[in-house]
Amino acid sequence: MSASYPVVDIHTHMYPPSYIKLLSSRTTVPYIYQPTEADNSPDSDPRLIILASDDDPSRPKASRGRPVDSTYSSFDQKRSFMKRHGISCSVISLANPWLDFLDPESALETAQGINDDLETACAKNNQSSDHGSLKLYAFGCLPLSAPAKDIVSEIKRLKTLKHVKGVIMGTTGLGKGLDDPDLDEVYSALASTSTLVFLHPHYGLPDSAFGGPEVVARSGHVLPLALGFPLETTIAVARMYLSGVFDRHPKLQFLLAHSGGTIPFLAGRIESCVAHEREFVANGGHRQGPQRSIWDVLHTNIYLDAVIYGQPGLRAALEAAGSVDRIIFGTDHPFFPPLGNEHESRWLSVESNKGAIDGTFPHDEEAKKQILGGNAVRVLGLDI
Repeated sequence: MSASYPVVDIHTHMYPPSYIKLLSSRTTVPYIYQPTEADNSPDSDPRLIILASDDDPSRPKASRGRPVDSTYSSFDQKRSFMKRHGISCSVISLANPWLDFLDPESALETAQGINDDLETACAKNNQSSDHGSLKLYAFGCLPLSAPAKDIVSEIKRLKTLKHVKGVIMGTTGLGKGLDDPDLDEVYSALASTSTLVFLHPHYGLPDSAFGGPEVVARSGHVLPLALGFPLETTIAVARMYLSGVFDRHPKLQFLLAHSGGTIPFLAGRIESCVAHEREFVANGGHRQGPQRSIWDVLHTNIYLDAVIYGQPGLRAALEAAGSVDRIIFGTDHPFFPPLGNEHESRWLSVESNKGAIDGTFPHDEEAKKQILGGNAVRVLGLDI
């Protein structure tokens, strides 16, 4: 990936040392398990168990979840990955499950510590001549299990950190979903501070949606990741839309992971169902439905990343977004590594996303420039 303009990776994760320490101190999901000699395991890497389905008591702990090597926490390896793929800047974010699991008493302090770690690491990187022109910025995390006043205070504090350019959030919100009225105070703070929210799935769908645990086990993580994650995002945003979140907070700005799940394909169907719903006031019913078109919301409140792995999906995302200006490149590093020697190979997950952009705009260098970096620089105010 060589370009004469900045290439910005807006969807790239890290577990900073403070987060690794937090997960390693736990014994219930989510947690990190460090294999010991007693495990007699050929793989000595720690194991990340972040889903209940990963914590299968019939399997040894040393084979549960997924291996977590230094790629997940090393800034040197992040920079090496960037150099290999011609990436000028990474906007790093904590990977799921963020801080949803914390008790209210410790949530704010923990979030502040992790956010400060990210700010310090990015500042140190950007001030060092050893790293050349490679830049790092971050999305902060929110203490969503804490009282609303604590969440709001951290949103406002993050605006004082030079290298934190938004926040990452999961789909459960305060625990009841993103259409929870109790989130209105948080949404007001996000909107009034012009804070971009990177919305990322984690919980997927229940195993029963795929035929039960045995069916899921036969496919490894394919069904939960390929289908569960995108549908989780779709359902979460549809609930926000139907409950009037974007009507009440018209200045909210969301960046949806994985090109918005299936929203680009289903937006027209959602719009049609709303138009024909007899329960809604607009059709003579008694419930207040959404007052704005879903297309208006997509064109003014939502950005989509380009982590879609193929031209058909990218074209659908472009149609839904309404403009090239609302699509932003990402890699999802360090997930989906090459199954060979990842320290020498180019990553298929990166090449397929870049290839989709090249194939969709074979003769439009300006469009590629905007998606690969220009949009992120403009939207986040990056100093590149």
